[in-house]
Amino acid sequence: MDYVTSTAIDPAKLDAIVSRAIGDLSAGYGGVMISIGNRLGLYKAMAGAGPLTSRELASRTTCAERYVREWLNSQVAGGYLAYHAATDRFELTPEQALVLANDDSPVFVAGAWAVPASMWADEDKALEAFRTGSGIPWGDHDGRLYCGVASFYRNAYKASLVPEWLPSLDGIIEKLTAGASVADVGCGYGHSTVMMAEAFPASRFRGFDTHHKSVLEARKIAADAGVADRATFEQARAEDYPGAGYDLICFFDCLHDMGDPLAAAKHAARMLAPGGTVMLVEPFANDRVEDNISPVARLYYAASTTICCAHAISDGGRTVLGAQAGEARLRDLFYKAGFTHFRRAMATPFNLILEARL
Repeated sequence: MDYVTSTAIDPAKLDAIVSRAIGDLSAGYGGVMISIGNRLGLYKAMAGAGPLTSRELASRTTCAERYVREWLNSQVAGGYLAYHAATDRFELTPEQALVLANDDSPVFVAGAWAVPASMWADEDKALEAFRTGSGIPWGDHDGRLYCGVASFYRNAYKASLVPEWLPSLDGIIEKLTAGASVADVGCGYGHSTVMMAEAFPASRFRGFDTHHKSVLEARKIAADAGVADRATFEQARAEDYPGAGYDLICFFDCLHDMGDPLAAAKHAARMLAPGGTVMLVEPFANDRVEDNISPVARLYYAASTTICCAHAISDGGRTVLGAQAGEARLRDLFYKAGFTHFRRAMATPFNLILEARL
């Protein structure tokens, strides 16, 4: 096919798009290197160790030195390690360690590279979905998706959920402290549920998810944290999970994945106790496409294309919100479900924290 047209090419614009494409390609290659460094413990072995030679790092991690040396060079080229040319040593700075080595850090991202790895592994499924309009259920994805998503969100929730997000809701801290009933809908691995259970021992928490393996992992995480007595997990859909009289119902980064989010909101309205609150946490998005031009929005749109929309379509697809639904669409949905109060409690570069009440 001949792509040459009579339109004059602007060399500066061409250089800009080529540079962007090469930068993105480099980032894709670099993500493989970050994942390898994370899984082999290379970053952790360097954290706090000062400058190391490739041989010293290979010894610390029982890896082959020649591979380690090339990996180290890739990290220097990408700006993820400092290099001391005079001594041929490599160093992980404290700032770099927070991002790459400390898996409890709120800015740790190394584990999140499992998500794009799963997206590549599922490419053929995505192609088929595009061609046929069919969906891809959450459970049909490559297994790296689940641990990658859990890793991406766990630390952000750990840093913000209890100290910032919950206090931004009217009266919720007082209820949780005194003893409340909480449903965590679409809980995944249950990290959010467990964090709340750890912080508020007088309250009781029930996590619900449709993915059986995630429910099993959530139970294990709760047991390991010592909160299994007050944080339980069941396999159930957002439209029919059991219980009633919940003081707080949470949707953490999941409502947009559902095939019928309106039905989920209506069920939440039925399940709330008088004066109860819905806490809706969704990916940050402005209401217009032209206002969602950023690296974060690009990340969310891409994941939404192959994961979020794909699952919603597989789940009936009555309303396919996508991961960049925006506050206005979400407000309209909750008003249709019978809620009379809906407000933005706060926002971060990654999330909208929204409050809804009847």
